[in-house]
Amino acid sequence: MNGDSFQETMYIEENTYKNDMISLIFSLKEKVGALAKVLRIFEEKSINLIHIESRPSRVNKDEYEFFINLDRRNTPLLTDIIKTLRNEIGVTVHELSRKKKKDAVPWFPRTIQELDRFANQILTYGAELDADHPGFKDPVYRARRKEFADIAYNYRHGQPIPKVTYTEEEKKTWGTVFRELKTLYPTHACYEHNHVFPLLEKYCGYQEDNIPQLEDVSKFLQTCTGFRLRPVAGLLSSRDFLAGLAFRVFHSTQYIRHGSKPMYTPEPDVCHELLGHVPLFADISFAQFSQEIGLASLGAPDEYIEKLATVYWFTVEFGLCKEGDAIKAYGAGLLSSFGELQYCLSDKPEIQSLNLEKTAVQKYPVTEFQPVYYVAESFKNAKEKVRRFASTIPRPFSVRYNPYTQRIEVLDNANQLKNLAESISSEMGTLCSALKKIE
Repeated sequence: MNGDSFQETMYIEENTYKNDMISLIFSLKEKVGALAKVLRIFEEKSINLIHIESRPSRVNKDEYEFFINLDRRNTPLLTDIIKTLRNEIGVTVHELSRKKKKDAVPWFPRTIQELDRFANQILTYGAELDADHPGFKDPVYRARRKEFADIAYNYRHGQPIPKVTYTEEEKKTWGTVFRELKTLYPTHACYEHNHVFPLLEKYCGYQEDNIPQLEDVSKFLQTCTGFRLRPVAGLLSSRDFLAGLAFRVFHSTQYIRHGSKPMYTPEPDVCHELLGHVPLFADISFAQFSQEIGLASLGAPDEYIEKLATVYWFTVEFGLCKEGDAIKAYGAGLLSSFGELQYCLSDKPEIQSLNLEKTAVQKYPVTEFQPVYYVAESFKNAKEKVRRFASTIPRPFSVRYNPYTQRIEVLDNANQLKNLAESISSEMGTLCSALKKIE
């Protein structure tokens, strides 16, 4: 089994194997007698191994990965065997082909490089435009959009984001949006947005007559919270977009709306990304909150992806938060829309407290102002609610992001949990030491 096919089958319920077989992948540390110990478990249960392959692990240099096929007649015993491998021996094991919902987990990226696999699988727009788009009948604008789409299609993780020389018309459109919104931010935007915005002006070229470059903004965000931008040609699926957040990666468009309607766009554009999203991604609490939503999405069933996408809509896109006795906007859809930023804090819409069980199933329009907004007590409170909500998602494992390796670690065996406990213990030791020194 070659490396590419292995990557394709990780966590995916496959139907390509013969109906009389079950397939597993497990990882094992390289030491004398390790494989024999595992095989003895199958022997004791009288389970017939039809096929077995091995290769050095790509994840841990001191481990080997094994791919095995079992006789399907052994299905009743499989749950106990997997439990024994995970809990008693500490083997990382993933079931690929048994038709059993709790083990049939949709594929998700395990490394930040794997975002390259779906970043070009956009749902709408890109180089093409719908007939109701303001730029549909403008051949110059359509050609320009293709230039931006090509940048995104050719981009790979680790590369610098190509700089763009924006036209005078594009800068004029940006200037109109920038100027109008900046008059509202002091009174309508949350503290975190207003705190970061002057820093973006100072370090990233946020000016009325200049459209900032994604590469400059991405570097700034990395120094603040570890978030980074990645160019994208259009809208991604909810599952793919949320997966990026788990790695603190925000898929950002680089094109700008059509100049004929500077205060309107039927899709996310560079005004929406840079004026609405970026300032909050530079805030530690909001960055953690956004990543929590992304982590909750990894391997989640489709119906929960829809719920998480709705939570994202009413928080990161159109969220309000309390600030003393006042209510302020922190959602990017509000902070990048002059009209809706005024509307959301008027007496016209309905305002409710953030309740994820209710918020997650709330219907919403995408082409008009929202009839209802949800108010968070704080980003910290919203983050705690997302964690509780994530605990209700049916997954046979938990996940954590390792910022040192930029990998998603699947916590489904004793060794993983031991490593996590040691990491937490080390951090607690640092915290206790610091507390003693400031007393």
